[in-house]
Amino acid sequence: MKEVIIITDPETVKVLSEETRFRILQLLRLRPMTIKELADAIGKDRSTISRHIKALENAGLVEEFEAFGNEKVYSRSARLFLIKPDPDESVERFRQAYLQLEAEKIVNILERAGFTIKDRRSLKKIIKEVFDQVEIKSQPILKRISLADVELTEVELFHLLNILVFLQSCELCEHAKKVRELIIF
Repeated sequence: MKEVIIITDPETVKVLSEETRFRILQLLRLRPMTIKELADAIGKDRSTISRHIKALENAGLVEEFEAFGNEKVYSRSARLFLIKPDPDESVERFRQAYLQLEAEKIVNILERAGFTIKDRRSLKKIIKEVFDQVEIKSQPILKRISLADVELTEVELFHLLNILVFLQSCELCEHAKKVRELIIF
């Protein structure tokens, strides 16, 4: 299993954007599982889960981990997937929904850490805009790394993402000022 896979291909993102497949990958993050275990956890029949596993396997997102008799155990092909497709109309709705969800998570993390948020809606909107800008402007760099098939650890990915944000930091200054106004530190 790889540590990190950077997904830049719109077709792979389409495979991921289907709700059941996304849920399968979430479950496989916990541990490798059989088709039966996945079907029971998701509440769908085995043949449906099997079709989704096949699509995820063909996209390189899951792999056979081991087999017990005729029961196969599947795992993710990487611990972490970084989804950064080239702009593509067919995945844009999924990407925007994903960014909105992630912005909500960040606001929740800040609140759980004890920060007071003056205006949640405005903060979520700014965070989503920042995520969107960073993703779009990072596309050429991430695509090149993906095509070079460079193996990254989670720590290396974290540092790479910090550099990508740093490269755009001057352009994001106004957003940073607004965020500082919305959070009581």
